[in-house]
Amino acid sequence: MTPATAPYGTWTSPIDARLVAAHDGHPEYVGTVGQEVWWTEPRPTEGGRRALMRLRPYGTGPAESVLPEPWNVRSRVIEYGGRPWAGAERADGGPLVVFVHHPDQRMYAFEPDHPGAAPRPLTPLSPVGEGLRWADPVVLPERGEVWCVLEEFTGPRPTDVRRVLAAVPLDGSAADDRARVRELTDGADRFVTGPRFSPDGRRVAWLAWDHPRMPWDGTVVRLADVTDAGTLTDARAVVGGPDESIAQVGWGADGALLYAGDASGWWNLYRLDVDAAGAGGGSTNLCPRPEEFGGPLWKIGHQWFEPLENGLVAVLHGLGSPRLGILDPRTGELADTPGPWTEWAPTLASAGTRVIGIAAGPHRDYEVVELDTCTGHTLVVGAEHTDPVDPAHFPEPEARVFHGPDGREIHARLYPPRNPAHRAPDGELPPYVVWAHGGPTGRAALVLDLEIAYFTSRGIGVVEVDYGGSAGYGRAYRERLRGQWGVVDVEDCAAVARTLAEEGTADPARLAIRGGSAGGWTTAVSLTSPLTEGLYACGTISYPILDLEGWATGETHDFESQYLVSLVGRLEEHPDRYRDRSPLHHADRVTVPFLLLQGLDDVICPPAQCDRFLAAVAGRGVPHAYLAFEGESHGFRKAETITRAVEAELALYARVFGFDRPDVPPLELAE
Repeated sequence: MTPATAPYGTWTSPIDARLVAAHDGHPEYVGTVGQEVWWTEPRPTEGGRRALMRLRPYGTGPAESVLPEPWNVRSRVIEYGGRPWAGAERADGGPLVVFVHHPDQRMYAFEPDHPGAAPRPLTPLSPVGEGLRWADPVVLPERGEVWCVLEEFTGPRPTDVRRVLAAVPLDGSAADDRARVRELTDGADRFVTGPRFSPDGRRVAWLAWDHPRMPWDGTVVRLADVTDAGTLTDARAVVGGPDESIAQVGWGADGALLYAGDASGWWNLYRLDVDAAGAGGGSTNLCPRPEEFGGPLWKIGHQWFEPLENGLVAVLHGLGSPRLGILDPRTGELADTPGPWTEWAPTLASAGTRVIGIAAGPHRDYEVVELDTCTGHTLVVGAEHTDPVDPAHFPEPEARVFHGPDGREIHARLYPPRNPAHRAPDGELPPYVVWAHGGPTGRAALVLDLEIAYFTSRGIGVVEVDYGGSAGYGRAYRERLRGQWGVVDVEDCAAVARTLAEEGTADPARLAIRGGSAGGWTTAVSLTSPLTEGLYACGTISYPILDLEGWATGETHDFESQYLVSLVGRLEEHPDRYRDRSPLHHADRVTVPFLLLQGLDDVICPPAQCDRFLAAVAGRGVPHAYLAFEGESHGFRKAETITRAVEAELALYARVFGFDRPDVPPLELAE
């Protein structure tokens, strides 16, 4: 079929916003219970809940959701959450599984093979602040307990909170009695991860850090002995510190401690003989490379390596996008897994010689993948990708390196317009939208994203920018943003946009920028900064930070409440910096249309900041729209919300870039 000639932005596409919403999110938190594989999976059309999936062994059937609506398996520890479930195999009665239910944040026990069994609560509710929350559990049937992270609010403010390792009885006796929860640590550390038991069960290790550091700034590995009575003794820090980030800790089959640390400037995998450590023994880098074998710990329980029974270690590693490899710690040899996957999520599990992870690629959504380390064969075992439309409508992405001020490198992913049924008129350049990722200590993944395809299949290009400060490229790249948030990120996005225009890839008159959370901040600053004056024709700002001073003085959650110390500087030392960079105080500089999207239940970037910004913009003659969504928090999970947001963004571009889109409702812009 000969493609029809039509202007960029007007192309028809089978990828509609409802399809985008139905495929939003991806599986997380894979684990094994005996030979079974379990994970959580999004359900946008079921109110945005997370389903708990079970795959029985040996090809006995497809994966099944073990809990019906409205059960929602998601933890709110540190607000971004953490591993919300764990299970244990039993000789009789099938598996025992515990999970956190999102609406009440209680932990429940469930025996899926007991006929008529329903989840039973293990933990109590609390009337104080945001209550009690749990994450990163380990089920110990022999002790009759679950060991996990307890986050407990002690007052009404978001920073009135403490975190400890705790033991919860499996008999349900703590369901109405907080005193039945045993605290295993003293709460001296502001943040902790869940316990990791040594192979003999006599020791546990975990990560800890304190304000004002974030976990990618500096963490320590704490080690303690486990007594017969189930208490911890001789807790001590064995590695890490304020200037070394440990992303994960675990144990090798030989009883040595393994951890992913960045003492070399890269998160590499290390081995520590804990018995020799006190006698002058040090850590050994098992595979020294200028690559990342870890990542930013945004969720408690993220995992970049998995020790295997035979002494090998499954690792995620790479520059930018991680891939799965099998490392021999004795020789340092590393063999990568074949297959079409270019991106592996930070979650791994194993059962014998099998390694299970969650992976995606430029033409595949995230799916649950199993590797047989004996044969090297891989198999998709869950959430298998199927093309919802002809894949010719998907973009062909390109990883590129741009250059910013002083010649610094900027990593980005370019998604040009692509549609088999259309071509643009000769000489026309496409509009492009710069996507700024969240975090800002985050990264854009080079994977199939139907939201990107929604725009590229209509003739609108997308470029995702891993601006300075992004993870995946070593500590020095991450620390470019130290004290420079609102400068380096804005400059790098602008440098990419300008280069695309100068080289003739993008129409310089039809450039836009968009982002959510920290990306919303970068977008808003880009619309108010002299560094980008006249560059962007419009912007889409989602659940953003707009007022640094407000965010630093109680308008966010505890986890990020001192993040700005590293990103901007201490407020008491740099008050002008906080004011000068905040979009709230430069609303008079906004001259182009924008769309503002916000969840009304967001406690990370609260809607109060949007309210103040809109009040400052009102009456200045700048066309804008504000869509606020009930029941949505930080990031949108409901299908109807995602559909409305995607269509509104396209409607903004249609209006600003001057093309007609009858397939979406027009966007009413106020001034």
